[in-house]
Amino acid sequence: MILTNGRVITQDKNNPYIENGAVVIKKEKIIAVGKAEEILKNYSDDEIIDVENKVIMPGIINAHHHIYSAFARGMASKGKAPKDFIEILEGLWWKIDKKLTLEDLKYSAYTTYIDCIKNGVTTVFDHNASPYAVKNSLFTIANAAQKLGIRTCLCYEVSDRDGEEILKNGIDENINFIKEYNNNSQNMIKGMFGLHAAFTLSDESLAMCREKMEGINAGYHVHVAEGKADLEDSLAKYGKRVVERLNEFGILGKKTLAVHCIHIDENELNILKDTDTYVVHNPESNMGNAVGCQPFLKLFEKGITTGLGTDGYTSDMFESMKVANIIHKHVNQNPSAAWGEVPEAMFENNRKIAGEYFEGELGILKEGALADVIVVDYDPLTPLTENNINSHILFGMMGRSVVTTIINGKTVMHDRKLVGINEKEIFEQSRAAAQKLWDRM
Repeated sequence: MILTNGRVITQDKNNPYIENGAVVIKKEKIIAVGKAEEILKNYSDDEIIDVENKVIMPGIINAHHHIYSAFARGMASKGKAPKDFIEILEGLWWKIDKKLTLEDLKYSAYTTYIDCIKNGVTTVFDHNASPYAVKNSLFTIANAAQKLGIRTCLCYEVSDRDGEEILKNGIDENINFIKEYNNNSQNMIKGMFGLHAAFTLSDESLAMCREKMEGINAGYHVHVAEGKADLEDSLAKYGKRVVERLNEFGILGKKTLAVHCIHIDENELNILKDTDTYVVHNPESNMGNAVGCQPFLKLFEKGITTGLGTDGYTSDMFESMKVANIIHKHVNQNPSAAWGEVPEAMFENNRKIAGEYFEGELGILKEGALADVIVVDYDPLTPLTENNINSHILFGMMGRSVVTTIINGKTVMHDRKLVGINEKEIFEQSRAAAQKLWDRM
């Protein structure tokens, strides 16, 4: 398959932009990227797809999502308005997750993944919570991902808040899923060990999780110092800050995602750096929950690899990129802030995170990379060159501009319609399941 007659943004520093370019895909790999004229000379007998001057670029990676939160969209709020993050958790998310069934997770997964595909997201790191439907929850989500053809890395958020039995169920679900998917040859679905947050896990529970992870090929996926309550709880109960405490239990490290990291100090920054822990920034969610602004620029100054996610707030990573760009300008009162760091987080660091779990290069168009490719309907009103790519993406593109999504060499969306999937039926079933959940609430 040859995508030709396109403006090719490669995210490859050695060959960042090709004005009239083409990408050749064979099976799950990209086998050539170059000028359309040269490519067509060498691959004239292959299937040729003219993208009509649209932009060809790598599929987007979302480093932190919450499929389980999907059915909250449009749900009427009841009771008093929340005044802080804990009240949001107790009044919304910890009520929803207790009512979820495997059927709910099935349609939450289908609809969220479809939303991701339609927004050009080809790889999703997700963090699930469904305490009364723990067993097989990750396998249910994975089944939806397989049918849609999207790449994903899943975990279950272990927590003390629903009792010891559910805690152990969560541990088992993580371990069973990791053993099933991380030790086989497929390259589309992988697992991590999910933890909710330090303030909902006792020392005994953290020790139990760490013991169960001995010899397991995965890292942890955990919310870290998202709200002040997490920090205050850690200081009051253990005399340690959140990152310090997690580090003592061996939670941090090369394959771990420390999500948010808002209320952290200089020593914690050093620990994250020294342990090679990945951090994920979720600007829209942080603003929506009024928990504060991540020290994003400090993380970069320290050399901590920081990626970008949506935290369930949206499935449009272009949108999150726009918000990440402006929040740090606003907070730092510096219009020059974050110009370089945000694209690096989204396009380079998310690629590094994905590389810890998936074999081969993602998020880049070059020979030998995995064929996760999107076509974006964007006709620039000013010259598009290798020197202004990020500006065009930031101010000119959005998720709904994506018209074609190819994952692992397979076209999963063409002309805004999923291939071989009855979207209408899935969304009808989703609305029915959501209404039943709302009634149970």
